[in-house]
Amino acid sequence: MSETLEHILPEKIECLAHALLANADRHNLALATAESCTGGLLAALLTDVEGLSHVFERGFVTYSDQAKCDLLDIAQSMVDDCGAVSREVAVAMAKGAKERSRADIAVSITGFAGPAGEDDEEGLVHFACIDRNGRCVHAERHFGAIGRNGVRIAALETALTMMNNAIPDG
Repeated sequence: MSETLEHILPEKIECLAHALLANADRHNLALATAESCTGGLLAALLTDVEGLSHVFERGFVTYSDQAKCDLLDIAQSMVDDCGAVSREVAVAMAKGAKERSRADIAVSITGFAGPAGEDDEEGLVHFACIDRNGRCVHAERHFGAIGRNGVRIAALETALTMMNNAIPDG
């Protein structure tokens, strides 16, 4: 299991991470992440499992709108028109992470982990996962006002499950 995060995260999350890494390793697949509201927590988790961290190729922490544009080549007009927390941006983040890495599978997470702007829904998170064949799956979750840590942990579970499902026999 993970070493540094084991006392922070629920056992279920650690088991999902271990299963994903083992499955990706069996299939000789590399993983990448593009994270906003989780702030790199998924990347940290995937590099924390001893003996399997080599499966993780790289992570992009793109918390700001500008970082999404600079690091993942997302058009500023898309962020302006759709909002950083949207299906369109989540899909573009996953595609950008895959294109800017040597990963076979990339996942993105963008959402409102805590109270946000007046018209923003606390706990709304968009995910996208793209596989080695370019097939992209989107998910939208409404976790509600369960706190920043609650949303982040729930987001980890969704992202790990999506990545595992992108692996043949996942």
